[in-house]
Amino acid sequence: MTSERVAVESAKGVNGLEKIILRETRGSSAEVYLYGGHVTSWKNEHGEELLFVSSKALFKPPKAIRGGIPLCFPQFSNLGPLEQHGFARNKFWSIDTDPPAFPTNSSSKAHIDLILKPSEEDMKIWPHSYEFRLRVALGPGGDLMLTSRIRNTNSDGKPFTFTFAYHTYFSVSDISEVRVEGLETHDYLDNLQNRERFTEQGDAITFEGEVDKIYLCTPTKIAIMDHEKKRTFVLRKDGLPDAVVWNPWDKKAKAMADFGDDEYKHVLCVEAAAIEKPITLKPGEEWRGRQELSAVPSSYCSGQLDPQRVLQGS
Repeated sequence: MTSERVAVESAKGVNGLEKIILRETRGSSAEVYLYGGHVTSWKNEHGEELLFVSSKALFKPPKAIRGGIPLCFPQFSNLGPLEQHGFARNKFWSIDTDPPAFPTNSSSKAHIDLILKPSEEDMKIWPHSYEFRLRVALGPGGDLMLTSRIRNTNSDGKPFTFTFAYHTYFSVSDISEVRVEGLETHDYLDNLQNRERFTEQGDAITFEGEVDKIYLCTPTKIAIMDHEKKRTFVLRKDGLPDAVVWNPWDKKAKAMADFGDDEYKHVLCVEAAAIEKPITLKPGEEWRGRQELSAVPSSYCSGQLDPQRVLQGS
């Protein structure tokens, strides 16, 4: 036996569901379930879990897994005729043994390619032919990269339209100690006020109650500062102009069967998304949306975390 870590390994997860474990040589790791193409774990080189998965999450198809990074496709939320957040997170994906060439600057061996195609049953609820390819990769520094490629394979010449989000649940020490930088001065739709449009006034987003907002035309980089853990998550995105910020707070947490009553204190969803302007693909056209997550130690600067260094850094 060599001491070399296996970069990609298949294993049985909760309730016997198949999962793929990715490991980087320095010790970071990620886990992806074939059910939902769903990332359920992302750990740094110290083995600390960076994503939140509810202790009450059901790993029982067709129920979506509560936490991690669910994929919202072809519909975000209830903005359309389909079930909440569409169906990609409730389907079994396949390993893509022959993915198309991937222009990538990472030499990481720790990656997996998955693919989802519609079944005859799916065509009844969303009558379009497509190929959804997902690559999940761990970079040498422990960064987690998700790249989605969605292609219209309709043979009837018809275009289709969809909305999309990486519904990322970040693990935080205490929601009331967290601030989000990079969305100030941007317009948002407030889902708690009939999607009325407002402009963000604060110099950072902080949390004192339920939040459910879709920020529009957002920058490619958003920072989430966790004061208590002295950790900053940096979310970089490409092809995804919007960003959803969500925390259910206490009342809604208690109302969700697959979510612990007090777990809202330890989670924040910041989601790279394409919602306001749905994406339309003609047959043969492909859309690509990418999200890269990194976790960096935060520096204290006059009692505050120094966000500008993070947002202006590489």
